[in-house]
Amino acid sequence: MSNSQNDALFILIKTLTKAEKRNFQLAFNKNNTKDDVLFIQLFNTLDKLKDYDEDAILRKIPDIKKQQLSNVKAHLYKHLLMSLRLLYKQKDPLIELREQLDYARVLYNKGLYNQSLKLLAKTKVAAQERGEVMLCFEIIEFEKLIEGRHITRSLENRAEQLSEESRSVEHRLANISKLSTLALRMYGLYLKLGHARSSEDAAEVIAFFEQHVPRLQTAALNFYEKIYLYQAYSWYYYILQDFLLFYRYTQKWVNLFDEYPSLLQTDVGLYIKAMHNLLTAHFFNMNEHKFVQALQELETFIDDNNEGFNENTRTTAFVYLYTAKINHHFLEGTFSNGLALIPALEQGIMEHQLKLDQHRVLVFYYKIACLYFGSGDNNNAIVYLNKIINLRIGNLRADIQCFARILHLIAHYELENYSLVEYLIKSVYHFISKHKDLGQVMEEILKFLRKNIYANPKALKEAFIDLKDRLVLISQNPYERRSFLYLDIISWLESKISRQPVQQVIQRKFLHKEPRI
Repeated sequence: MSNSQNDALFILIKTLTKAEKRNFQLAFNKNNTKDDVLFIQLFNTLDKLKDYDEDAILRKIPDIKKQQLSNVKAHLYKHLLMSLRLLYKQKDPLIELREQLDYARVLYNKGLYNQSLKLLAKTKVAAQERGEVMLCFEIIEFEKLIEGRHITRSLENRAEQLSEESRSVEHRLANISKLSTLALRMYGLYLKLGHARSSEDAAEVIAFFEQHVPRLQTAALNFYEKIYLYQAYSWYYYILQDFLLFYRYTQKWVNLFDEYPSLLQTDVGLYIKAMHNLLTAHFFNMNEHKFVQALQELETFIDDNNEGFNENTRTTAFVYLYTAKINHHFLEGTFSNGLALIPALEQGIMEHQLKLDQHRVLVFYYKIACLYFGSGDNNNAIVYLNKIINLRIGNLRADIQCFARILHLIAHYELENYSLVEYLIKSVYHFISKHKDLGQVMEEILKFLRKNIYANPKALKEAFIDLKDRLVLISQNPYERRSFLYLDIISWLESKISRQPVQQVIQRKFLHKEPRI
């Protein structure tokens, strides 16, 4: 028996929409050869199975022998991809452009050189309009091949023209390769570190970025060159917690779609990601007015265009829209109202589970736990924090894993599970130390819990005041401020001191524009 999470064909079938399934079945029902019947039987069987079970497949389709199964599966997988390609050709211009390149190859092989060149020229213009530099490179190389091998009687100075186009495209490809690699590596640094934890972390990030960022004239760059440059700078400033400059580069990223409106249709997922980063920038800069404006813009865009989205874009839209909706409640302190999002969010996680990576699930669980904690429901907060603690994801977002354990301790403390808190403190300390993430804020919280578990109410209030004063002082250190991005511990302490619900404290700060730390 194979693991359903590892069987490529099973996963592909489970991600198909009703329209995609119907399209595939109609295509095969036209011929009804013996092989087609087997394919359809295997397709229908896998579609109905909840988990991949090879023995069940062989029982349900006796015409397929065990030694044949892998071969039939491979052919079915291929035919599904062919069916999907034909279906999505109408929705994805890049698939159609690549098909035109294939047609040009067919014409060339038949010796119809001028027809091939004419089709290549038309396709090249369309590729240039969409910023598809790699495709332009392939087309130009094909044009050079035809002109170099055959007498086509094409335009005068054709060789010089193609040579110049080739040099220009090669230059852009080199830029795109450098910039996309830098953006990806900065994102990798964020997944590894989270926000910079110390001056040493910051120095490492700055040195790496300065060493690898190419010095370019931005005005001369095309769409994707600028995109990757702005992405790299966005991650750079986000890691360093310079949220003002993070905002500036995310805004530049979004503005590019105003300069290149055609790309808004051909790379929808990139636009949604740009809006997500802009919303994140507004959130960390506490700019509620612009946050709401951008959220409405994103939601309207998704509603207006959802029917034309592919599955990948739908998943992206789901993740970023719900992230923004939850952050809106965090911003205003309306945690109880935010609980209404959870059923739809959980349903979405279930629907997109085959396409959601563990990082996204981890972040959602932490945000849900924070909604429950902020609304005073510590039991449900613990349910979701336990899900994070039990995830087997190694060092992925170790920062969130550490803060989840701290919040887990505080939630048990609120429930007066003192003996459990006393037991958990050692394991939490060990986990955080192992990940070298024990900042001053975490250390102070652990010391407080260890010392004051059984304190009487009068002494406890003094202890809360003392801890708050120390944390406010610590918050002046820019590398310690990251702790307050994950957990508004100051507001929690103020709620304990004033004996008010924590969301009431945060709402007051929001309404009166008081700083959170």
